[in-house]
Amino acid sequence: MISRNPLANVDDYATTALKLYLQLPETPSKASSNDRRTAEILCARGISLAAIESALLLASVRRLSRLPDMPPLSPIRSLAYFLPVIEEIRVNPVPDDYLRYLREKMESLRGKGKTFKRY
Repeated sequence: MISRNPLANVDDYATTALKLYLQLPETPSKASSNDRRTAEILCARGISLAAIESALLLASVRRLSRLPDMPPLSPIRSLAYFLPVIEEIRVNPVPDDYLRYLREKMESLRGKGKTFKRY
């Protein structure tokens, strides 16, 4: 698991947050300048990388676990998509055992392509 904020440098924090984001299914292959700004704002707000990882996994698992007869969702185009879930996790942190479950669930739900690697 990612510790609180192991990266003192805003650039390192943003780079790590963007790597976590970009390796998810249904996200772009490259971050935009708006994505970088969003990551820098999260750093300035003191949001831990662990909270970001938890939110990215939780939102992605929710998306991928939808019933098959529901209309498909459009691809995620921005890190900002995850801001409501990041806030949810900030207020209600995910226990370590549930985070482990989310990681396993993500691996089982993801199709061929991107692999979610922890940082």
